Amino acid sequence: MKPTLILRAALIGAMLLASSLALGQGGGRLEDPSPRGKTQRVRFARGRTTAILKGAVVRGTRDRYILGARAGQTMIVHITSREKNAVFTILGPDATALEGTEEGADATDWTGELPMNGDYSIWVGPTRGNATYTLEVTIR
Repeated sequence: MKPTLILRAALIGAMLLASSLALGQGGGRLEDPSPRGKTQRVRFARGRTTAILKGAVVRGTRDRYILGARAGQTMIVHITSREKNAVFTILGPDATALEGTEEGADATDWTGELPMNGDYSIWVGPTRGNATYTLEVTIR
């Protein structure tokens, strides 16, 4: 094997290792949890504080829902799926996962007071296989 190919392979391996370590020890900060399915902005009907969103994700992808909220508001998120395998991660405006929804926490229910103003992202994905889900999001 040529030295340049060996060097290139070692460099790629080192970059992959460094990125996986950074995700595993990033203090809950995720720039992009996984490949994207759909991205949709959440709109609440006039006079309503709850939105119900239905979707399906294929193994290896995640859907992203974006909603604006203010510091001090309470967010309630609940997900169900026919296959009992849909989970979510919520990222704040600073791209940090909210406590209890970090990658690997397999969150299906979460309630909390929001720490800052801005756009929050709810990433929905399956724990295994594909998932057909109903996501309920409430802001008070």
